[in-house]
Amino acid sequence: MKNQWLWVTLLTCSVLIAQPLMAQNRAQNTAPNTTASASMLEQVQQRWAEVNYTLTDDAQEDAFAELEQQALAWTEAEPTNAEAFIWLGIVRSTYAGAKGGLGALGLAKAAKKSLEHALTLDPTALQGSAYGSLGTLYYKVPGWPFGFGDEDKARELLQKALEINPDGIDPNYFYADYLYEQGDFAKAKVVAEHALAAAPRPHRPLADAERRREVEALLARIAKKVR
Repeated sequence: MKNQWLWVTLLTCSVLIAQPLMAQNRAQNTAPNTTASASMLEQVQQRWAEVNYTLTDDAQEDAFAELEQQALAWTEAEPTNAEAFIWLGIVRSTYAGAKGGLGALGLAKAAKKSLEHALTLDPTALQGSAYGSLGTLYYKVPGWPFGFGDEDKARELLQKALEINPDGIDPNYFYADYLYEQGDFAKAKVVAEHALAAAPRPHRPLADAERRREVEALLARIAKKVR
């Protein structure tokens, strides 16, 4: 299936964008309304989970294509909002997974650019999510000459994500998966088990449930390696 892309496992909306509000923000060049930003964040998160976990094949690819444009519009409306750029990066990376083929690497590079920009705005936004997502890209994307993959850079970024959010399910899962890929099965098991102990995230029940399934699947793979 196209969503089982070798390069990207990220985590990562058919969101109704408030176009009049965006136009007003651009015209007045004011800071984005925090209430509107919070609402947009929740909408993007929820829709992303639906697209990533409940759709498949062409339907999923089409939904991610629409989501990318809407996430891009969010960054244009709020150009100093690190959260918007983080989610644009997440959307692009998971869209790459759905798309596959020659277009996947281009989307991965675009995701990298979005996440790097988010780090320049606020490296701690969304509990350091940009570090975790970017680190995952670095170890899933092929290295030179085909891509920008770098296992050492991946470790550095994933560890920074854990420093900011040591008990989060996502950074622990990403790091555990990285350790598994590196052959460090014992440590991967410890980190994955810590991921399962993470507290539920408000307003993200679907994402939490599916991430837990991914962690459990990783633990099952680890168990086969350490017998």
